[in-house]
Amino acid sequence: MTPPSKTAAAARQGGKPAPPSPRAVQALGWLHTARFLTTAPELHFLPALDVPEIAFVGRSNAGKSTCINTLTQQNQLAFASKKPGRTQHINLFALGKQGITDAVLTDLPGYGYAAVPKQDKIRWQQVMANYLVTRENLKAIVLMCDPRHGLTELDQVLLEVIRPRVEEGLKFLVILTKADKLTRSEGAKALSIMALQAGGGEVRLFSATKRTGIEDVAQLLWQWAHPDAATGPA
Repeated sequence: MTPPSKTAAAARQGGKPAPPSPRAVQALGWLHTARFLTTAPELHFLPALDVPEIAFVGRSNAGKSTCINTLTQQNQLAFASKKPGRTQHINLFALGKQGITDAVLTDLPGYGYAAVPKQDKIRWQQVMANYLVTRENLKAIVLMCDPRHGLTELDQVLLEVIRPRVEEGLKFLVILTKADKLTRSEGAKALSIMALQAGGGEVRLFSATKRTGIEDVAQLLWQWAHPDAATGPA
């Protein structure tokens, strides 16, 4: 895994974080361009795209909407339903400066919420699995996980579904949300455990409240969407 930035390290150590690096500024500025592209209730309604696509997935209540809104610095971009599990559409957001789309962020419906009827759970599990397996321009998957609860059975199923594509080069990141609920030692332990479970993917602690991990995650997403771009200054 790539090492976290000095800013994140300073924040974890309780010191005053350094100013964002030029790379972080570039990545955050790019994410801030996120704008609604389209929504689809089924896969066949999704437009065929030739730009890199980064999908966000996770159990309902794992903090997915908050993470997306924090990364894009937009409070209302991703819809956080007051009734988890009720948002049943695939939402696409275009990324790119000056209105030119150079990547797409995909917000997949949260899964696993107990109040959702069983048939709806099964249907959306099938839709998500098909998307993750067949979406040709999918370049990266970001899985939200509450480290206090660890990977659920459905998270494990998702990991198995994407494993062949990850082995073929698909980028994969596990974001441990709500990291502000953990002590320093609990956070370190959660990172170590998830690094073993992620099967070669990246793992980051993340907290919208304490601004933990935002720059690290932003830079990863930018790099994955622009693999041929010059690295630039640190």
